[in-house]
This record gives sequence, structure tokens and C-alpha cells, in this order.
Amino acid sequence: MSREAEVRYHADLEISKSYPELMEKARLAEATARELRAADAPELELRAAGLAFDRALTEALRGAEAGQRAVFGVNAYDDRIARRKARATPSGSEWTAEVDRLRTMREENRMWGIPRLPRPVPAAR
Repeated sequence: MSREAEVRYHADLEISKSYPELMEKARLAEATARELRAADAPELELRAAGLAFDRALTEALRGAEAGQRAVFGVNAYDDRIARRKARATPSGSEWTAEVDRLRTMREENRMWGIPRLPRPVPAAR
């Protein structure tokens, strides 16, 4: 185990402590975006809500990834075999599933939840 791995491990432990708060922010941002879609809000408001949800999901994903790395343990930072073994444990697979779920939600939001604003058509000459 290297000193750098130990430092990264402790940093990930600190980041992962904020995961519940980050998920709550993401839930609130998602609720706001859904309410605006249901109310048939203007495109600019929907875009702003979609981008806010994307930022909240990205922060929650960073917290989940830090939690995943922390659960894998210090040795997993330097050793890919240790990382694979840790992923197979119940807590490791739980964090891996959570990270995958958040990545899927973020990609779905990026594809369908953030409206693209129409570009003006150039005038014909």
C-alpha cells in the first residue's frame, strides 16, 4: 500500500460522507424538473431545470464513486485484482450498482431531460 493510496482513501472517505446530502439535492432538482415538465413550462425554464438536475446528479455521482472506492479499501487503489475482489463483495456490488444507476440517470437526463434550444435559421441571400 502506497502513501498516495492511503491519502486518496481518506479523501474518498470524507467525500462519501456527503453522499446522502448530495442525493437529496439531486432528488429535489429532479422533482423541480418533473413539475416544470408537467406544468408545460417554457423551454428556457425546462433547460435550466434540466441543467441543474445534471449538475446535482454529477455531484451525487462523484460522491457515490468516492464511496465505492472507499468500500473497496486502500489496497484497491494500487491493485486491480484487489479492486475486482472488492467489487464482488456485497457492499462493493451495492456501491457499483448505485454508481451504474446514477450514470444511467445522468445520461438519460442529458439525452431527454435537457431541451435543446432551437438555433436561428440564417436568412437566405
